[in-house]
Amino acid sequence: MDSKRIELSDNFSKNPEPAEKFKRSPVKFLIVTLIAIVLIVTGVIAGLVPRWRQQTELNAESREFFVPAVTVVSPKPGQSMIHSELPAEIKPWMEAPIYARISGYLDKRYVDIGDSVTAGQLLAKIDTPEQLQELERARSQLEQAEASLGISKITADRWTELLQTASVSEQDAAEKQADFKLKTAIANSARAEVRRLEKIQAFSKVIAPFSGTITVRNIDSGDLIVASGSRELFHLAQTKKLRILVQVPQEMARSVVIGQSAEMTLPGLPGRKFTAKVIRTAGAITADSRTLPVELETDNPKGEILAGSYAKVRFIDVKMKASLTLPANTVLFRPEGPHVGVVAADGKVSLKSVSIGRDFGQTIEIITGVGPQDRVIVNPSDSLVSGIRVVVSEATPAEKKP
Repeated sequence: MDSKRIELSDNFSKNPEPAEKFKRSPVKFLIVTLIAIVLIVTGVIAGLVPRWRQQTELNAESREFFVPAVTVVSPKPGQSMIHSELPAEIKPWMEAPIYARISGYLDKRYVDIGDSVTAGQLLAKIDTPEQLQELERARSQLEQAEASLGISKITADRWTELLQTASVSEQDAAEKQADFKLKTAIANSARAEVRRLEKIQAFSKVIAPFSGTITVRNIDSGDLIVASGSRELFHLAQTKKLRILVQVPQEMARSVVIGQSAEMTLPGLPGRKFTAKVIRTAGAITADSRTLPVELETDNPKGEILAGSYAKVRFIDVKMKASLTLPANTVLFRPEGPHVGVVAADGKVSLKSVSIGRDFGQTIEIITGVGPQDRVIVNPSDSLVSGIRVVVSEATPAEKKP
């Protein structure tokens, strides 16, 4: 074996042409190098592709295995406001506080709380000695003025006759006429002052402005009465007919019209229903409460309904579509507004913005954003986003009706 190697080396040394040719052919060297690189890359790819396929299948199986399961519910029609009872306040048909227009002492009171009175009836009488003295002085001044006016008129007429015979000068006659006009003005002023004081004196008799019932009485005989004071003498209310004031929510405001009927119930009269009729509306929504002020009327001939009571009113002929409701635990409150997660037919989640109406506690009124056929996720995760795939499971009765 060693002898053969020696011979080959000798032959190679004796014939160096092949080695020189190989060294002189860089193209062949490059080709061989490229072939070797291609073989190495091919081997690497052949080893990695099966691994990549296996990893992809494993990831797909993992994603399918970890698809979250969710419970869904569909929006349901809420309670229609047609059958809802709205809080109302009962007011007298007419009411007025009665104050004093003259100062003095209460001489006599003729009515008390709960008394029915008629228009023009005497309620009380005020003793006004100072006012009477002023009236007497004004009358005396009027008598003086009328006396002076009478003398001035006689003098002016006489001087007018003398002027025709040139017995007096025109200047003197004109002065007498001017004095007559002055005395006339003074008499008229005194007469007006007497009328003014007589009208003020008439306020010493407190008169009922309309028929009704005395609901407040704050005075008694001998009390000091101050004109234009803040002390109310009586409060008069007319309760044979009553006003009912209701704040109608914006959702049903357009359904309430003048002449519409309504049913009224009172907590103190269980089982009784009274009929009321809409007589006017404000015609505009109140900005702070988003309600429409509505006024109704009802007859109260027997006095069964007490003014100032709390009542509930239900409008009979209102036609309005009931809004949808969802459980309160389906809504996600985010900075951009309330959202719900809706599951499509392919199992993908879509976040939808909704408008919330009334809050009923366990359920919330949804005005816009979802329909009755949508499948809404119950107890959605805060990390819920659109586009993810979920598996729908059936909701338990407790989840359907929280």
